[in-house]
Amino acid sequence: MNLEGFFRLTRRAIPHLLDNGGGHIVNLTTSLVDHALSTVPSALASLTKGGLQSATKALAIEYADRGVRVNAVSPGIVKTPMHAPETHESLAGLHPVRRMGEISDIVDAVLYLENAPPI
Repeated sequence: MNLEGFFRLTRRAIPHLLDNGGGHIVNLTTSLVDHALSTVPSALASLTKGGLQSATKALAIEYADRGVRVNAVSPGIVKTPMHAPETHESLAGLHPVRRMGEISDIVDAVLYLENAPPI
């Protein structure tokens, strides 16, 4: 679903962005693509999110000179209902900064990219 949804949506969005003189696409991937952990099963996430990461790079280069920016945010482990509160301390220990990410961290990263001026 990660790749199919991205492909279908992006394929439809890019012509509209080009018609409007540019725009911005932000994908969400995972830091596990570049930093696998032996304690976190991540083959499927690496397969699908790694595809998003590679496509993001390719599209960023392909459309840069036409005013379309393409970026990705690659969070680590984030406090969501997916992780039981009793696991938060051990999960925080997996991060170099010794804390789990917050949903607001992801939102802030996306908003930063969205509001960044075109280069």
